[in-house]
Amino acid sequence: MAYLPLKDEGEISQCDFKVKKMADGDGKLVRRKIIRIDELLCNGCGSCIIACSEGAIKLADGKARVVSDAFCDGLGACIGECPTGALTIEVREAKAFDEEAARANLNRSKSHREKSAKDKTSTIQSMPISQCNAAFHKASGEGPQPHMRPLDGSSQLCSWPIQMRLAHTDAPYFKDARLLIAADCSAFASTSISEFIKGRVVLIGCPKLDESQPFLEKLTEILRSNDIREITVLHMEVPCCSNLVRLVSQAIRESGKDIPLQKFICMINGSTAKE
Repeated sequence: MAYLPLKDEGEISQCDFKVKKMADGDGKLVRRKIIRIDELLCNGCGSCIIACSEGAIKLADGKARVVSDAFCDGLGACIGECPTGALTIEVREAKAFDEEAARANLNRSKSHREKSAKDKTSTIQSMPISQCNAAFHKASGEGPQPHMRPLDGSSQLCSWPIQMRLAHTDAPYFKDARLLIAADCSAFASTSISEFIKGRVVLIGCPKLDESQPFLEKLTEILRSNDIREITVLHMEVPCCSNLVRLVSQAIRESGKDIPLQKFICMINGSTAKE
C-alpha cells in the first residue's frame, strides 16, 4: 500500500508544517482497522475521495493514496463507492486516528483550493454575454439568451466560461437556467452535442482528472445560490466518468433543493443513450 507523503519541511508553510507534525504524531503505533488501497485495481476515479469525510485520501499519479494513517478512522465509508473493489479494510499496526489532525488537514486543503481558485479566476477574460431575463425564460422555455458576440453561426453556446473550476457562482446566466453538466470528452465524442447544449448553460469537467471536492463545492454553491430549473448530465461510457453523476447528485442533496435530474451516456462511437 502506497502513501502520499506530505511535503518536506523546507517546502511547506507554517500551517502545512503544523499539519505534517500532527500527522506524524508521537510515533506510537496501535493495532487497528485501516483502509488498504490496491493500486493495481484503482482506476483513479476519485469516488473514495468524495466519500472520505476525513480527507485521508488524495489522488497522486492517477491513483488513490492514503495521505496519513492518522487521518483515516478505519470505518470504511469509502469502500462501497469504489467501482473496482480496490479498497478493503485490513487490521495492522498503524498510527492512531487523530480527529484534530484530520480536521486541520481538511481546513488546510480547503484554504489551498480557495486560494488557487481565486488566483485562476482573477486571470479569466470572460466573453461578453447578455443578461438573463427570468420572465423571458419562463415564457419561452428556451433558456438563457445567446452571446452578444456569437462564437459562430452554428454555435449553441450561451455562457462563458464553461469549465466548472472557472465558473462564477453568481453569474447572471445561472438565474432560472437549465444546466448541462458534461464530461470534457463528450464534446468530442457526441455527434449530437449541439442538441444537448441548445437552451442550456454549460458546465464541463473531468471526474478523473479534476479534483472532486472543489468541483462538488462549486456546483453545490451554484445550485444553492440560484434557481436552477433542471440539470442534464452527459458522461462518457468509461467507468471513471460515471463519477460525474455521483458528484452532481451529491451537490443537489447538499444544496437542499429538489432539482430534476436527467442522465445520458455518451458512447465512444458517438451515440448517446438516456439512463
